[in-house]
Amino acid sequence: MITLLTVLHVIVGIFLILIVLLQRGKGASMGAAFGGSSQTLFGSRGPQSFLGKLTTVVALVFMITSLSLAILSSKRPSTSIMQKANVKETKPSPPVTPATPATK
Repeated sequence: MITLLTVLHVIVGIFLILIVLLQRGKGASMGAAFGGSSQTLFGSRGPQSFLGKLTTVVALVFMITSLSLAILSSKRPSTSIMQKANVKETKPSPPVTPATPATK
């Protein structure tokens, strides 16, 4: 379940990036040497375009998949690799002292 949701999340994320990159910015009409009317310069943009509506829907799906992944991963029992490891206790070896030279 989590794997399917993760794959869907990645695909929706890539699709969201592509949709945002395809859209024109608010200042795109403003950059035409100020030759347009004052409504298009700083005024309202009018009805939302198809790409704008699609961006809203895809962003909503992205948020839902993000929240679902967060909730599912928090409920998963966490286990550690070290809990499964076969650990044998070893006694530390005594410290090695250097041999003293023989005196004559």
